[in-house]
Amino acid sequence: MLTYEKLSRKPGMFHTFTGLNTEEFDKIYKQLEQRYPWYEKKRLTQKKRKRAIGAGRPFKLPLKERMLMLLMYYRLYITYSLLEYVFDLNQSNVCRDIALVEPVLKTCIPIPEKMTKKTQKIGTIEELLELFPEMKAFIDATEQEIPRPKNKRRRKNYYSGKKKKHTVKTQIMVNKKGVILHKTKHRNGKKHDYDMFKKKGPPPIPPEVETGVDLGYLGIEKDYPDMKVKIPIKKPKGKKLTKKQKRQNKKLRKERVVVEHTISRMKKFRIMGEEFRNKLTRYDRMTSIVCGLVNFNVIDH
Repeated sequence: MLTYEKLSRKPGMFHTFTGLNTEEFDKIYKQLEQRYPWYEKKRLTQKKRKRAIGAGRPFKLPLKERMLMLLMYYRLYITYSLLEYVFDLNQSNVCRDIALVEPVLKTCIPIPEKMTKKTQKIGTIEELLELFPEMKAFIDATEQEIPRPKNKRRRKNYYSGKKKKHTVKTQIMVNKKGVILHKTKHRNGKKHDYDMFKKKGPPPIPPEVETGVDLGYLGIEKDYPDMKVKIPIKKPKGKKLTKKQKRQNKKLRKERVVVEHTISRMKKFRIMGEEFRNKLTRYDRMTSIVCGLVNFNVIDH
């Protein structure tokens, strides 16, 4: 059976399996260990529970191994069958253990929802520059494949003409350092990036902050005149861009690459990089945890 002690003796493999090094893991686990008893007590005392506290099946794995299993699932996106073999459990326990640790883990890492609340409470110039270095932010959407829906209407709604697959989309906003400050709930793949933006409206961005977007957000300057937006210059039909316009586009591309790199870091957790096999009702929780782990890695360093 795989344990934290065994895996921690091989630092390279530990990072490959979890996306964290042992120091980062221990830092998060320390918070998880402190907060978990409250969540467990809340679960055991809920009104719909019929058994008394203490009844029911005890957990076979210690809390540290359950957190390790969750991170391995997110990072490698292996099947429950393989986790069952690796941790000497049955599939139902694997599913149960991961689902019960997820809500506690969310409180221990800087998920986008926490960062959004911080941006809404900015009160000083120091806080503003801490969240928005160089007074810049960047917005982009990421797309992930899902299994082909059985329902005909859902098949049509989730089909992405761009990817030629059935997908879901999530929009993120990052700062100059690559910290994810905002994340939307997922939408079906048929939706255009700018349609998603208009549906929910702009994220909480101070008016002094410059927001960089790509040509997928064409029209944003006209629709949101109060926003300080920087968007590439589109090549006119049958004409060419001037050298100055090309330089401007190149400069913006260099700045915007931070959001592309952030999406790439998110997709290194294969639960976001491969076809999403879980129910879509769990998608937003899982993507928030992935974003929180990415943020933790950036902020901690």
